[in-house]
Amino acid sequence: MKFSLVFISFIILISCRNSDTSTDSKAIARVDNVYLYADDLKDLVAPGTPKKDSLAIVKDFINRWATQQLLFKKAEINLNKDKQKEFEKLLEQYKIDLYTKAYLEEMVIRTVDTTITETDLETYYAKYKNNFKTTDDLVRLRFINISKSNTKMNQIKAYFGSGKPKDKENLKKLAINFKNYALNDSVWVDMPQVYEKLPFVNQDNKLKYIQSGVYFQYQDSTDIFLVKVLNVATKNSISPYQYIKPTLKQIIINERKNNLIQQLKKEITDDALNNDDYEIYK
Repeated sequence: MKFSLVFISFIILISCRNSDTSTDSKAIARVDNVYLYADDLKDLVAPGTPKKDSLAIVKDFINRWATQQLLFKKAEINLNKDKQKEFEKLLEQYKIDLYTKAYLEEMVIRTVDTTITETDLETYYAKYKNNFKTTDDLVRLRFINISKSNTKMNQIKAYFGSGKPKDKENLKKLAINFKNYALNDSVWVDMPQVYEKLPFVNQDNKLKYIQSGVYFQYQDSTDIFLVKVLNVATKNSISPYQYIKPTLKQIIINERKNNLIQQLKKEITDDALNNDDYEIYK
């Protein structure tokens, strides 16, 4: 009965808390000398939640809290002292790790240089490119998928095969006539994307179609594909610079962060030694 009254009182507190100007948090449950307060549950129930669901959510939370507290007290009584000392050390180390990690992250966010120039990327790539191997074939290509009945077929084929900047622009203006296309042949794509865009290409026949410098037309009963393969980087070869470029940027930033963390650790230790805040007894 006591629990029910406290529970209902808390729901009233929850529903009225926006208009309550009091800063004193009221206890809503107790396990021995440990109390659960209204403030501990203030964000538990989302605004607009039906009353029945709100009651269920809060009741479940209070029950779980009480069960944890009761189990903890049983554990304090029944676990042997050595085990408790072990846990206390783990808790203290966890607190230290949590605080130092948060502090270092905050310091890094404030001070790390995230500006990456093209020269930075090119220099890093030249130095470490052998570490970046492709896990699949990569391809640079352009293609157009058009209906066989397209009345602008000859014009489209001429523009597609030209490669002149003006003809490329003219081709883009005709894109409304295409079923599908990709004209930006400076971008490297992996084979799963090729299979998706060119459904007639698969693992078994890819060497027939996907070769550097190849231009071909493929047609089925309804469509024609115009395809120009500019370059292929085979599996386990050095990843092309443009393909790996976004990854390089993140790697450089991560290395700067790690270097900054090591620098901060060294500086704080050196300062402590110089100020006699830290010493090693001999």
